[in-house]
Amino acid sequence: EVQLVESGGGLAQAGESLRLSCAASGFSFDDHAIGWVRQAPGKEREGVSCVSAGDGGTDYANSVKGRFTISRDDAKNTVYLQMNSLKPEDTAVYFCAASGSSWCGFTYDAWGQGTQVTVSS
Repeated sequence: EVQLVESGGGLAQAGESLRLSCAASGFSFDDHAIGWVRQAPGKEREGVSCVSAGDGGTDYANSVKGRFTISRDDAKNTVYLQMNSLKPEDTAVYFCAASGSSWCGFTYDAWGQGTQVTVSS
């Protein structure tokens, strides 16, 4: 069974940092691109970042470039999202998702349950 379990969300003040983790199991983790997608209340889901398998290439939404860093540890089947200089508009539920492809830019086939990030001003 494919499982993606997020952790690390919580409450932060503007300017602070949080680190999200996504622990994966049930599939060949190092063959798949993994991404973070967020959804704020009343808004559509937004792709935040993605890391490809193999070369570990990364993509970021313009809204988080320079502030967020995605990384993966294939030995631990875990992906991280380091979020610095948080803003109130980063408040959302953050989902970890696995693509059927090794490369970013394709649809996600499996999702975690999400972790809440709330940033106060």
